[in-house]
Amino acid sequence: MANTAAEYKANARLAAAELLEAGQVGRGKLLVIGASTSEVIGKRIGTSGTLEVAAAVYEGVLEAAAAAGCDVAFQCCEHLNRALVLDRAAAAVYGTAEVSAIPVPGAGGAMAAYAYANLPQPCLVEAVRAHAALDIGETLIGMHLLPVAVPFRPSVRYIGEARVTAAYTRPKLIGGTRAVYSPEIAAEKLLEAGFRKREQDC
Repeated sequence: MANTAAEYKANARLAAAELLEAGQVGRGKLLVIGASTSEVIGKRIGTSGTLEVAAAVYEGVLEAAAAAGCDVAFQCCEHLNRALVLDRAAAAVYGTAEVSAIPVPGAGGAMAAYAYANLPQPCLVEAVRAHAALDIGETLIGMHLLPVAVPFRPSVRYIGEARVTAAYTRPKLIGGTRAVYSPEIAAEKLLEAGFRKREQDC
């Protein structure tokens, strides 16, 4: 298992990249990261947070997010009610309510504290409705996901000693037996009904 900062960063980047690709999470979408740096180094969650591990995970995740074009929010621990750190510009896009606190390793967690100290314009928000989430160390991130969550198994199952779980979301499927979800089938149904696409004027 990974036991160096370089390996933590590489594995965090790979897990995030796989998740973002599987969920088609790109520009205009939000990824939530929950990470227990204590669990990464083999300690019980909330007992041995380390900024060195937080830095490695942060850098790896941000590299993957930058490549995909999505925004990232970092979840705090339960001492801050699992509020999230994200850039102020992103917070405005996702319509979230800002709250007043500054996460530190002992109240908020090392991951959130590191993100707050390093994002260009950090702020803390109470909740988000994200399109995907990566959970390093079973911190529980489901409360910040849009419905419907689709479990995803990245090839990286552990970062250090911390188990990695992930999910992306999809729009709800609505309707009964007549509902159509495929654009191709919808086009066929329209043709069967005599629909012809109107030609655009030159």
